[in-house]
Amino acid sequence: MEEISSTLLNELRTNYEADAKARVVRNALTKNDLNTISRVFDAECHNPDIFSVDLKTMKATNQMQSGRCWIFSSMNFLREKIAKKYNIKEFELSQNYIAFFDKLEKANWFMECALNEINNPMDSEKMRYLLSWAVGDGGQWNMVQSLVKKYGLCPKTAMPETYQSSHTRTMNGLLNKRLRKFVVDTRKEGADIPALKAQALKEIYSLIASCFGLPPKEFTFEYVDASEKHHAEYHVTPAQFYENYLGADIDDYINCINAPTSNKEYYKTYTVEYLGNVVNGNPINMLNLPLDEFKNAAIEQLKSGEPVWFGCDCGPDGDRESGLWDDAQYDYENTLDMDLSMTKAEMLDAHQSAMNHAMMLTGVNLDENGKPNRWKIENSWGDKVANQGYFIGSDTWFDKYMYVVAVNKKFLSKEALAALDKEPVQVAPWDPFGTLAD
Repeated sequence: MEEISSTLLNELRTNYEADAKARVVRNALTKNDLNTISRVFDAECHNPDIFSVDLKTMKATNQMQSGRCWIFSSMNFLREKIAKKYNIKEFELSQNYIAFFDKLEKANWFMECALNEINNPMDSEKMRYLLSWAVGDGGQWNMVQSLVKKYGLCPKTAMPETYQSSHTRTMNGLLNKRLRKFVVDTRKEGADIPALKAQALKEIYSLIASCFGLPPKEFTFEYVDASEKHHAEYHVTPAQFYENYLGADIDDYINCINAPTSNKEYYKTYTVEYLGNVVNGNPINMLNLPLDEFKNAAIEQLKSGEPVWFGCDCGPDGDRESGLWDDAQYDYENTLDMDLSMTKAEMLDAHQSAMNHAMMLTGVNLDENGKPNRWKIENSWGDKVANQGYFIGSDTWFDKYMYVVAVNKKFLSKEALAALDKEPVQVAPWDPFGTLAD
């Protein structure tokens, strides 16, 4: 290994001091944010809040201080179907209800995964991965499917938010400590593993119930329609609400990814080892599509009048105030004279980028040639940011940072549908597509 010598250090400083532009940038950064001095004014001008396909969706929701974006965005997607069916102007599904069972199921999932590795040392590669963050708030589309199919849905009025459901950090810390204790206890001599797991689940259920409240066994589905007419359906169970009131099969929506890396062929499905939440639920099954079909499926679903659930990397090139995600919005390379260029595949391979946030596409603007140039996005950060909680994504940002869309299978090609019938290829737990949207 080569050290930084005093000669090299002096050379670096001399070169920097001779750079007049660097001096201007340094002075500017003493009183300004890096984004401010790198901002490209034209980016906002090129992405007006106007869309040729613009679905009229409901008020933006707020996940607060929690990593439940995948739950909020999926409930936003499903509520639009229910609201359309019953002519409801404003309505929310209970995100807390889904989060309750997700936490419980994830705890059980983690314990089963840890038991599967019980003969391997605690510092083995897979155990280190499992223990690094046992149970968090995040998730993926297939996890939503498993929870809804097993536990159903309910309106937010039947199980509203609590302080803890909206501020999950402390609870998550306690939950993970208890799960790690379970792992330690199972490795002690003479451990009664079934009894240890039963006790852990009992304590974990109590923790979740104390923090989130108890989920309803039944409720009244009460609403006022767009004609101001009151409706009430009594003694509805969550399972009945999903089966009868949603009026759609959640499994019709396929988890499609765009992974241009060399280890993932297009028109094949992939699964990630140890990624999931519900034992015997929907497997995490990702259909890898080339960008053109991936994008076209989303456009066709929007044109049909349905929004699209998606997962992306929301970290780069975003501004909450203007509500714009655009890879041309900040010119860091010219501001700092740095070469930051990487392809989408290179960013994935280098762990520079991966899915970390889920939202909903509610519109797209198609140019004179029918090609998209910007997208309308419903976020779950409340209605006090961006355009009342709605954001804009440029099409080039979509190309770089969009990784997952859940689209109805009727919008997929025959080649894509044929891939769903084949056994998925399993990738390692730390694959970039094993990340969770939170």
